[in-house]
Amino acid sequence: MSDIAILKEMIKETATVALEGNDKKKKVILREPPPANYSVTIDKMPNDDEVIIIKCDTFSSPDKVFQGNNGECKRADFVIIANTQKQKVILCIEMKGGKGGLEKEIIQQLKGAQCFVAYCREIGQLFFGNDRNFLKGYEYRFISIKDISISKKPSRTKKAIHDRPEQMLKISSPKQLKFDQLL
Repeated sequence: MSDIAILKEMIKETATVALEGNDKKKKVILREPPPANYSVTIDKMPNDDEVIIIKCDTFSSPDKVFQGNNGECKRADFVIIANTQKQKVILCIEMKGGKGGLEKEIIQQLKGAQCFVAYCREIGQLFFGNDRNFLKGYEYRFISIKDISISKKPSRTKKAIHDRPEQMLKISSPKQLKFDQLL
């Protein structure tokens, strides 16, 4: 069973986002519910059996266990895990409607999403087949999207490896995002 199939068996449908579109034009719409009430669309997504989109902040905050003084209870909005013939990638995405959001806090949220994936990896390895290679060999990418509610303009992204929360890809006022742009 593929990593994506195991994740889809493991994670409730209510904590995921479904792909939209036809077989050749898959997209996902990442929505923040009210009061935030904004969304971002990512086009040219992998096939449904190659990707899972998780609403990471659906996972309850561990603030009943941890103090939270260092941001360890935070998590990003979404995690996209893709396992295609070309790549194995985990995208941690934090969205902000306006200009707000301190960079330090966004870094903490992205790190929290990375911890969430590590937790899923352990659950998958221990409870879903004991496969020690489950979610191994994936490349992480960290993305901050802001000014979502501001008038759209062509998205500009700087091409650099954004494989650490501190080096996140920063996207402002996104108009048309494509999956490959986020890698």
